[in-house]
Amino acid sequence: MISLRLWLRIISALLILSLISGCWSSREIEDLSLYVGLGIDVGQETKFEKNISAQGGDYPKEENVTATVQIAPGKSSSQQSEQGGSPSSGKSSYSNEQLTGDSLLQIFRQFSLRRDRPLIGHHLKVIVISKDIAKKYGLQQLLDFVLRDNDIRPNCLVLISHHRALDVLTSRDPSRIPAFYLTGITNNSYISNKILEPVSLAKLDAEMQSGSSFLLQNVLNADGEDKFSGGSIFKAKTTKFIGELNQTDLEALSWIKPEEKAGGVIKTYSKEGFTVLYEIKKKTIKIIPKVVGGDISFHVKAESEGWLMEDWRSPEKEEKGAYLKELEKDFAKIVDQQIDQMLYKLQHTYKADVAGFRDSIRIHYPKTWKKVKDNWDEVFATVPITYEIKTNIVNPGSSTE
Repeated sequence: MISLRLWLRIISALLILSLISGCWSSREIEDLSLYVGLGIDVGQETKFEKNISAQGGDYPKEENVTATVQIAPGKSSSQQSEQGGSPSSGKSSYSNEQLTGDSLLQIFRQFSLRRDRPLIGHHLKVIVISKDIAKKYGLQQLLDFVLRDNDIRPNCLVLISHHRALDVLTSRDPSRIPAFYLTGITNNSYISNKILEPVSLAKLDAEMQSGSSFLLQNVLNADGEDKFSGGSIFKAKTTKFIGELNQTDLEALSWIKPEEKAGGVIKTYSKEGFTVLYEIKKKTIKIIPKVVGGDISFHVKAESEGWLMEDWRSPEKEEKGAYLKELEKDFAKIVDQQIDQMLYKLQHTYKADVAGFRDSIRIHYPKTWKKVKDNWDEVFATVPITYEIKTNIVNPGSSTE
């Protein structure tokens, strides 16, 4: 009886195993080229491409776009240097490879002529687009293939490079993969209002389809190091780059966009000339639209709670009462000045609503919105905007006395 039960178990196990299908169509990760970063620059053939062309290895194309794919893991330093990456000692954690053409899809297919492993975009983390090419072509054109390609996940981030995208995707540290490093910096938006909320490919597509102007995080590069600084403005109708906001402008923008996270600092100076800093811990923002006849206006009410985190005055002086109230007014005044500067740029210099006022009108006054949505940026440039900023010091920080 025991042997019969044993045989039944063995037979059952074999039947179950026969029903389990294996991954017959799978490909080992070692046999793939996973690219984690994509850079898009103005067309400029590499030395490799020029040499190949001289040997008759070219194909009909125009030199409009140079695409950089960042592949992880990388190659040896000598191989990486040949492909346009940054040379370093030993083996790098990534490699950058470039090709030039007038179609991203065709460029990607050309990579299969020079690589023994196909490019796979399932793990693409970031797309970096240079400011120069974004002036020539709209993002709708540049990213058309990327938005259609099922290989690329819609949650990858989109950033704008102040100069070449290749520079941003290049690091002197061989252990650092720039694509991962850039996505890591975006996670700091909760402590700094100089970093925009990350814009994914899906969110960017929605912005372009809605016909609204939008803002993307700017990245600067020097000596192989990257830094987020300001944002690039893109016009609704063309999706082309038209201008920039600096770091101070982004701080101001965080006071009139309800979806922005609390974070950041405000700096002022005491009457004696000492530096004083306020760190924002909590913030509530309300945009109040108003339509009278055909006239549109907005009023922004923003209130924050924060800590007095740095005060360079003599330590024996008390930090409470009238002194704190005076500082609260000073901090609010600084924010007022920043908002003045930022709104002037949006309404008069660029005539582009990247602050989200359009959503407030669309929600509260849908009939009015239908009348103005086709030329909203032009209407926005003439709309009166008032604001009321209040800062509250709820904690003077730990005492060192």
